[in-house]
Amino acid sequence: MGAGTGQDGDMVRLLADRQALRDLVQTYAHGADRRKPDLVASCFLPDGTLTVHMDPGAEPVSRSGRERIAKAMTGLERYIATQHLVTNQLATVDDDRAEAETYCTAHHIYDDEAGVRRDRVMAIRYLDTYARTDEGWRIATRTLHCDWVEDRPLTIAS
Repeated sequence: MGAGTGQDGDMVRLLADRQALRDLVQTYAHGADRRKPDLVASCFLPDGTLTVHMDPGAEPVSRSGRERIAKAMTGLERYIATQHLVTNQLATVDDDRAEAETYCTAHHIYDDEAGVRRDRVMAIRYLDTYARTDEGWRIATRTLHCDWVEDRPLTIAS
């Protein structure tokens, strides 16, 4: 059998797909942290949807379409800095569709009313569906669940 065919070829494609999905999620995080809302939006299908569940029991907020997703990402500008650390990702790929659950610890640095520099740390789970396009993998739907939040003063101000 030639390279890329048969069982070995299937495994190579699966590994390449999983790496591409991971790169996509990391591009989203990079875009968020570097204040590049258009880069974040480009991670989605043109009609993709971002749904955010910030607090248990609160109504989720959804944005559909790249323009609305980019606009929503500008909300991060209220922070001095953010850092989204993408960790575990469990992905399943089925031809040109995929699903994944990805963990992220997100730090949001700000000054409180008293001028104390603080870090709002969020434990996030992204539940994503993806579609393979001519541009590569894109997010079809992303549902962000915030599992817990810790707000603490920074011991060394940035």
